Amino acid sequence: MMYCLVINSGSSSIKFQIVDPESSATDEPLASGLVEQIGEPQGAINITVEGEKSREELEVVNHTQGLKRAFELLDARGVGPSQLDFFAVGHRVVHGGKLFSEPVLIDAQIESMIEDLIPLAPLHNPANLDGIRVAREILPDLPHVAVFDTAFFNHMPPAAALYAINNEVASQYDIRRYGFHGTSHEFISQQVPKVLGRDPEHTRQITLHLGNGASAAAVHNGRAMDTSMGLTPLAGLVMGTRTGDIDPGIIFHLAREAQMSIDEIDVLLNKKSGVKGLAGVNDFRALREMIDDGNSDAWLAYNIYIHQLRRFIGSYMIILGRVDAITFAAGVGENDVEVRADALADLEVYGIKIDPERNAVRSDEPREISTDDSTVKVLVVPTNEELAIAQKAAALTQG
Repeated sequence: MMYCLVINSGSSSIKFQIVDPESSATDEPLASGLVEQIGEPQGAINITVEGEKSREELEVVNHTQGLKRAFELLDARGVGPSQLDFFAVGHRVVHGGKLFSEPVLIDAQIESMIEDLIPLAPLHNPANLDGIRVAREILPDLPHVAVFDTAFFNHMPPAAALYAINNEVASQYDIRRYGFHGTSHEFISQQVPKVLGRDPEHTRQITLHLGNGASAAAVHNGRAMDTSMGLTPLAGLVMGTRTGDIDPGIIFHLAREAQMSIDEIDVLLNKKSGVKGLAGVNDFRALREMIDDGNSDAWLAYNIYIHQLRRFIGSYMIILGRVDAITFAAGVGENDVEVRADALADLEVYGIKIDPERNAVRSDEPREISTDDSTVKVLVVPTNEELAIAQKAAALTQG
């Protein structure tokens, strides 16, 4: 059996999984790990192999040292690069700009092109690039594949992709709606026709990736028609710490009246807003406990979250014209019964009916939670971006 090593490199951490591309969405990977607090005095490497966890605490000076040590720990457990047959290394890259609409084999030129896109994703692409360079140095004989979060949305209709901003300015600075979570939305939208037994070429659906970061997408016969995130992952739905859509005039108002700098506003909107800014927590389990305790701030935060979610669902119903399925995925979407029920409450006139008993079932399997007579089918589909990356790497390297 051959495996794909999937790497998601962040600025101070590296997540990785060893994945069989032939596995199902709900199968556990053979091994997974997290190198955390890179560059800090006290870091750690967490390894899970077939459900058995281990942790080593040490100073992780840089990405190179962290990944090399992680591979040594995997080797010691019999699942490292020296024991297993890897057919490729798949790398998550957040921003592909207008350049990348498909996975690509990484070489020096591709590295340079990813580097050129850093101004569009200054927090993410440099870290992704660090992981690529380190992994290519350690595993030079394997093909390395870049899979881009934005790729699925690369060919959206111009009416959805472009902003009503001066053409020359937009062209010069590559301003458009790129969208994110694309690997997840594509994966989910491919699973839905299988669950429903429908032809994917004749399925119109709304996919909802609801985690700490959250986004919605309208998918028409397998192609993205619209998505909630924009030039950056700040736009769209209310998120754990991000505002989602706001009047851009708020930025000017804060700069003029509060004398806040661009960097201060950036931190405010990305890290101190959303559910956390409204209620003080960004974990929905903690938010639910606060609501149950009668906390008014938590209740308000939840209602703002649901209101914005319903706005996007409604707008995508109009864009698609006919909706065959609405699907919830990611941490909140897969686990929060109330969010699913409230997001689609009182929509029977549009053919949307959730079955309360089906909705209450906890399961790791893809499942339908709508009633039998619901015209629009409502589903919960666990997303698996690592499996999707492994499958794309396999398609590119193995044909």
